[in-house]
Amino acid sequence: MKRIAFLIGILIVLSLTFSVSAQSNYYFSVEREVVHVYLNANGTMSIDYTWDFVNQPGAHAIDFVDVGMPNSNFGMNSISAEVNGKSVRVSSGDYQGNGTGFAVVLGSQSIPAGGSGTVHVYIGSIGNVLFPDSQDGNYASNEFEPTYFGNQYVTGSTHLTLTYHLPAGVKPEEPRWHAAPSGFPSEPQTGIDDQGRITYAWQNTNASASRQYRFGTSFPKSYVPEGSIATAKAPFISSDTGGILIALFCMVIFFLAFPALAMVSNNRRKLQYMAPRISIEGHGIKRGLTAVEAAILMGEPLDKVMTMILFGVIKKNAAQVVVRDPLKVNIATPTPDGLYEYELNFLKALKEDDSKTRRNLLQEMTVKLVRSVSEKMKGFSRRETLDYYKSIMEKAWAQVEAADTPEVKSQKFDEALEWTMLDRNYDDRTRRVFHGPVFVPTWWGRYDPSYSRSAPAASGIPSAPMTMPSVPHLPGSDFASSVANGVQTFSQKVIGNVTDFTSRVTNVTNPPPPPPKNTGGNYRGGSGGRSCACACACAGCACACAGGGR
Repeated sequence: MKRIAFLIGILIVLSLTFSVSAQSNYYFSVEREVVHVYLNANGTMSIDYTWDFVNQPGAHAIDFVDVGMPNSNFGMNSISAEVNGKSVRVSSGDYQGNGTGFAVVLGSQSIPAGGSGTVHVYIGSIGNVLFPDSQDGNYASNEFEPTYFGNQYVTGSTHLTLTYHLPAGVKPEEPRWHAAPSGFPSEPQTGIDDQGRITYAWQNTNASASRQYRFGTSFPKSYVPEGSIATAKAPFISSDTGGILIALFCMVIFFLAFPALAMVSNNRRKLQYMAPRISIEGHGIKRGLTAVEAAILMGEPLDKVMTMILFGVIKKNAAQVVVRDPLKVNIATPTPDGLYEYELNFLKALKEDDSKTRRNLLQEMTVKLVRSVSEKMKGFSRRETLDYYKSIMEKAWAQVEAADTPEVKSQKFDEALEWTMLDRNYDDRTRRVFHGPVFVPTWWGRYDPSYSRSAPAASGIPSAPMTMPSVPHLPGSDFASSVANGVQTFSQKVIGNVTDFTSRVTNVTNPPPPPPKNTGGNYRGGSGGRSCACACACAGCACACAGGGR
């Protein structure tokens, strides 16, 4: 009996010892990590981290989260941290990762064994993070590695999303992304954030919270103060042997492969744009759309859509073109009745003298128009509806082409002008159809100031019905050219670059899939990590690396 009691005692001691040992080790999974990297107009960087931690049964409570920083040029007073929405403090003195960084002190919000929680950290200002791009002397560059944790502390995979937010004012066609790390798409999802800043986003649903991933971007250095761009980047080498090897490797590659890197850099793809698209499943035809709304559904170029709206408000005597280059339009007072909402918003935009304000209002108008068409299409078949409005367009052209006199042909064209503009070959078709004299509509003088006949100013009073015998005429080629050039004039003088304008609309109405919802924050509790070995002479794009944890 004594021997049995002794053995039981030994087992109890061993069990308690094992339990204490298990609870002294950090061991967790990071189900989701969301990182937003903001490159600010003053040349600094801001970082927003969110981690969803799941602590493993029997593991040490997650009571600290070490967050590695790119360098020591960050302000502790710019840092805030939350655990499950409750504020916690941060401490540089409690940081136990390699290199430089700070610790999130979870305190009473520590995540117990078997528990889960979300940690959110925001670092408002980090300096000395921009460097010259070796491939283009006019560009500034940044490369960034999110903080990571030691593999002895991490289990499972992580849904990792990293999003760059470029400095305010950078145009869509200007920035460049760098090669993506393994496991991530080679090209990021592009978009525009709520501040109007260009974004690059990469996602990997099977990433590891213990691996180093490097992302990068370059943009014209004119968007940040000259003094914020470092003139040289000395490699930061941690005590980690692997970091030293990476540093040496990068330096060798830099000197030996520079010509090849330059060639690759020249072939970097920039932002690609697409016209607004609406893809709605349903059955049956959606009747009752205007020609402008049908053009949106068809994905017609937005400069053509704008010109269709311009013709519409001129025909309704709500506006008059005073000068075509640069475009100046007088708006009727009071506004005539019977205008569509998009026409009213269009006129509101044209009242603005400031070109930037006008473009922004036209963008808002277009976004509302696209969303309105999308709403109207709910429950209807897009394919059947497109076929229906294409048939209307063809019937409109057929009536014009079948007219046996120039007067009737011109009248039919005037009645169906917006519908004929749905034709992708509108310009060429107009020139083919009107090879003889064209009797211009009575409202034509309000559109073309160079037209010899004096037209009444827009006053809100409906124009008189068209009387064919008294209507002057133009050569068909001149008329067709005037219509076609109107699209180009509007594009250049009102909405600016069509691709730029379209991309801004598209990123609101038909954006790429958004990053996963930011639901958490930063944990350190027992999170182990290493600091980054940052040897970033590679490609001349200095990196801002971050590593943290215990």
